[in-house]
Amino acid sequence: MVNDQMMAQISATGGFIAALDQSGGSTPGALRLYGVADTAYSGDAEMFRLMHDMRVRIMTAPAFTGDKVIGAILFEGTMDGVVGERPVPAFLWEQRKVVPFVKVDKGLESESDGVSLMRPMPELNALLARAVTLGVFGTKMRSVINLPSKPGIAAIVAQQFETAAAIARHGLMPIIEPEVLIKSPDKAGAEAILFEELRRHLDAAPGGFKVMLKLTIPDVPNLYEPLIGHERVVRVVALSGGYTRDDACRRLAANRGMIASFSRALVGDLRKSMSDAEFNRALAESIDQIYRASTEKA
Repeated sequence: MVNDQMMAQISATGGFIAALDQSGGSTPGALRLYGVADTAYSGDAEMFRLMHDMRVRIMTAPAFTGDKVIGAILFEGTMDGVVGERPVPAFLWEQRKVVPFVKVDKGLESESDGVSLMRPMPELNALLARAVTLGVFGTKMRSVINLPSKPGIAAIVAQQFETAAAIARHGLMPIIEPEVLIKSPDKAGAEAILFEELRRHLDAAPGGFKVMLKLTIPDVPNLYEPLIGHERVVRVVALSGGYTRDDACRRLAANRGMIASFSRALVGDLRKSMSDAEFNRALAESIDQIYRASTEKA
């Protein structure tokens, strides 16, 4: 069952959710941004070890606590890892009061009808069972929308809700993430269709399960505000989507009730070569800025 204390924090506490879930193809780019060249490692095992070291450095920084970072989305390998001798999810909740989530999708299909659906997840149930055992609160899964295609976006949302229902049956909180690309040739048009599809599925979702929504910051401010108060929605969070942190925070601050779930915009100023003092100061500045955009609305 969903942990009541974690639910209270995620549903009502001011703050934002850190996205620490780069995986597979996105990991080399994240390491390059951190200052680790492709030539600094050999093979996936070493690559993911370096990525885990970076995440541990973030999670153990003084500013990374539930006072402002109310949750963190983990890559599967990070969920299975340790901080010191503690499993990562236990460390986050017990030592930092940060609610742990895990990314469950396995990447994207090729684009069709202007969208990219999630690939099949044949091992989903096993992953969910392990997440429950480790004390994880919820999950995240990402699809991508490029064009304002009604059939494509309808397929995206239907797949997300079908998978969310399976996740909820394990007692976990699903984060639905149908990302509209910020470089879409008609981003506002795609977002208008997405809003209607999300509302339709929320109204019709069987079984009474609740979800969280992770959405691109909309071109029309407060477009998603009606969903924030929906009885089936626990929280609406925003992805940074490639915007700079300054731009993402400015856009987010214009959307009432929406909080951040940033990845690159959170960690983009961090470098492996930094001293601990420099690293902690840069992360604290980033956390403070994103917290303000999540809690202080224009």
